[in-house]
Amino acid sequence: MTTTRFAPSPTGWLHIGNLRAALFNYAIARQNGGTFVLRIDDTDPERSKDEYVEGIKADLTWLGLTWDRMEYQSRRMDRYAEAKQRLIDMGRLYECFETPVELDLKRKKQLNMGKPPVYDRAALALTEDEKNALRAERGSHWRFKLDQQRIDWPDGIIGDISIDAASVSDPVLFKNDGQILYTLASVVDDVEMGITDIVRGSDHVTNTATQIQIIQALGGTVPRFAHHSLLTGPKGEALSKRLGTLSLRDLRAQGIAPQAILSLMARLGSADPVELRADVTEVVAGFDLSKFGSAPTKFDAEDLGPLTARYLATLSAQDVADVLTSAGVPTDLRVPFWTLVRDNIATLDDVAGWWAMLRDGATPLVDDEDRDFIAKALFLLDSPPYTADTWSNWTTLVKDETGRKGKGLFMPLRKAVTGLERGPEMADVMPLLQVKPKL
Repeated sequence: MTTTRFAPSPTGWLHIGNLRAALFNYAIARQNGGTFVLRIDDTDPERSKDEYVEGIKADLTWLGLTWDRMEYQSRRMDRYAEAKQRLIDMGRLYECFETPVELDLKRKKQLNMGKPPVYDRAALALTEDEKNALRAERGSHWRFKLDQQRIDWPDGIIGDISIDAASVSDPVLFKNDGQILYTLASVVDDVEMGITDIVRGSDHVTNTATQIQIIQALGGTVPRFAHHSLLTGPKGEALSKRLGTLSLRDLRAQGIAPQAILSLMARLGSADPVELRADVTEVVAGFDLSKFGSAPTKFDAEDLGPLTARYLATLSAQDVADVLTSAGVPTDLRVPFWTLVRDNIATLDDVAGWWAMLRDGATPLVDDEDRDFIAKALFLLDSPPYTADTWSNWTTLVKDETGRKGKGLFMPLRKAVTGLERGPEMADVMPLLQVKPKL
């Protein structure tokens, strides 16, 4: 049984970078008829908040990513304590006492000597009396003792990876205050939940190397790993500084369609072109992990707007019935109204403005040199209701009366009637206009 997981920390809102891991793992599970686990990494009681948990669930639901199981790491502390003791008993977890300042000095000294900044395992040489004294003075943290050999695995995106464990510091698994860190909690969960496939960012490659040894020490089966590229800004700049403005909840508030986000993120960084998909089922069907590369991937939020507009243009009036109702569009006008505006809106938030313009009239956009011309033209226009022939008949009459023609005729009239310089065919606009335009 293929089992994947998405393990966000509820310490902030989900952003576009998080979504890649969620979507990739979800797609693998669904393609193989497997299980997708939503695992909340809430082992940090200071920063984890219930509102962020609810936000994670709301964002995934909005996108159509459903989970088969939901787990909370904060409810599994006994499992981590048991794993800690097992590792201590087998000599793979040892107590350390250096302060952050002391560790920083060690790293700087090693770098100055041209050596890799790897923890020197000084704590292993301490006597019990020295440990007792240091523990009472400053507390302690716990490190996993790596086997200093090469760690190899076939990565699903990067290819074969080999890391020399001697070049990596023994990872800290428990902090001075006793808090368990991501590395061990994740491994214990992956082993006990039967996780078979893990896709995550390439910044986790070194973590994966150390976690493979921890998994093996605990007697687990090593999952298949794949590390996707990290997102950058459109010019290759680090995206991390902008992620606060790229949260999924903010994109939703801006009117971006979930289909636009899914369609882009399911192909961004792959060899395949972005194709608009109607829903997450279509996204999963077209997903191919082997097509993704390891090079940094440029992401531009501006690409989501056109995709959203293209998606909205595929919808019927029935599909957006709630939006039309909320905007106050009469039932008998919904189909022609939606047909008129769907190719001329960026988001569904624009619908209300279009109906308000047709219902109440626009604020006319009139150049000073056109003011007398527009006044005369509007005098020649009858009151509604209008028909599909109104625009043609009216513009012909105005042309005959004023001598204007071409762009000098049509553009000022469009701007006066709609308040816009461009938009749908005016012959289609006039039958929906509920009031006579006025200057």
